[in-house]
Amino acid sequence: MKAGLRQSEIFLHPGELCFSRAPGCLGTLLGSCVSVTLWHPGLRFGGMCHILLPARQNRPPGALPDGRYADEAIERFYYEIKAQRITPKECQIKLFGGGNMFAGTTVTLPNIGERNIDATRTALSYYGFSIQTEHVGGTARRRLFLDLGNGDVWLTVPGTDSLLLKP
Repeated sequence: MKAGLRQSEIFLHPGELCFSRAPGCLGTLLGSCVSVTLWHPGLRFGGMCHILLPARQNRPPGALPDGRYADEAIERFYYEIKAQRITPKECQIKLFGGGNMFAGTTVTLPNIGERNIDATRTALSYYGFSIQTEHVGGTARRRLFLDLGNGDVWLTVPGTDSLLLKP
């Protein structure tokens, strides 16, 4: 199944968002970054973002929302579903990532992963989205795929078996 998913995969880099309909697959690789998957079963419509930071200091007036930032990426999710005539309550939302990539080292940096998780949860709540499933925190990187045909999310964490997270 996973091999088939990768054949029509769109891979998201940090700061990118993508929305599409079946068939196909959206995928990304996470460390301290956070990803949100969105799925609407009736329309077989889904989306994914790859969030880099909680928020930017000063958003220029009139600037479009930037997918690198949690608050702005979720704002874009909201406007995209509105354009599809979907409400936040109709969406299945999953949250991933936010690992502490410097755990166990002498590096003394704020835990950006936790800050990303908190900012994303806050933005999702603000726009009326409810998180159904999450796999966040810890110290491992994650690779995930959203199957646009059925809403399944495949999650791989190094050293473990792949997890299937059904809608």
